Amino acid sequence: MRTTLDLPENLLNEAMKVTHIDTKTAVIVKALEELVRKSKISDLKKYRGKIALDIDLDEIRDRH
Repeated sequence: MRTTLDLPENLLNEAMKVTHIDTKTAVIVKALEELVRKSKISDLKKYRGKIALDIDLDEIRDRH
């Protein structure tokens, strides 16, 4: 999808530099993916301590 955006050039350049991503499109896609990922993680945190899991971490990690 083509979209015209008015973005702060210095912010876009810094994002490209720190991520080592060469194109503006790729760095914006990466930023959107990270935003969605962080939002999903944040949503999952509300379940912390509320779900009983019958998991033996030592067994999962092969520490018998």
